[in-house]
Amino acid sequence: MRIDDAMTAPVETIRPEASLKDVADIFAAKGIGGLPVVDAKGQLVGVITEADILAKERVEEPKGSWRDLFGSKDRAAMHTKYEARTVREAMSSPPITVQNWLSVSSAAELMVEHGVNRLPVVQGATLVGIITRHDLVCAFARSDSEIEREIRTEAFAGLSSPDSLQLTVDGGEVVVRGMVDSRFDAETLPDQIRRVPGVVAVDASLGAYDADSDEPVVVSVQR
Repeated sequence: MRIDDAMTAPVETIRPEASLKDVADIFAAKGIGGLPVVDAKGQLVGVITEADILAKERVEEPKGSWRDLFGSKDRAAMHTKYEARTVREAMSSPPITVQNWLSVSSAAELMVEHGVNRLPVVQGATLVGIITRHDLVCAFARSDSEIEREIRTEAFAGLSSPDSLQLTVDGGEVVVRGMVDSRFDAETLPDQIRRVPGVVAVDASLGAYDADSDEPVVVSVQR
């Protein structure tokens, strides 16, 4: 599944000169936790989130041992957010983005890697949507028939005889048996299947020709 199949579009945005009160009002009214920030030309310049608003909720600026845990760059960033009055002062910039044509697993990897809950989605340099952890959970909660269909159309693409493979999906657990073209296909196909949203486990036992040994082999993989 591609990101543009799971993202929210069109996406609501906010300008850098808006006040944090404006942002809080939008978050409360819309029930959302973050907004892409765009300039007067419509260019994406940052992201503002609930966490940035919460920095304003502190009674006083963090001091002492808490601040000592962080480097000077982090302390400066926290100070800026604490003192912020506008979106420009509180937003995270440059924003972490993801291209619309990538798979949803790519978005999941980025969110985990950077510890964020949402990503602006771009097509080239143009903002086209936003994808959140909730969107990824919804993509994961698919029926077995939908999962099987994507495995056959995406993961099996490029195999010479995909219809000969025996494939079952039960509760997101995938079992695949049969012959593929090469040992490389037998070793990489389980990983491709595992990246399909909704797959929770893969049990693969695939026969193939091994060019190195000049003999047929069976590759069994569990993911």
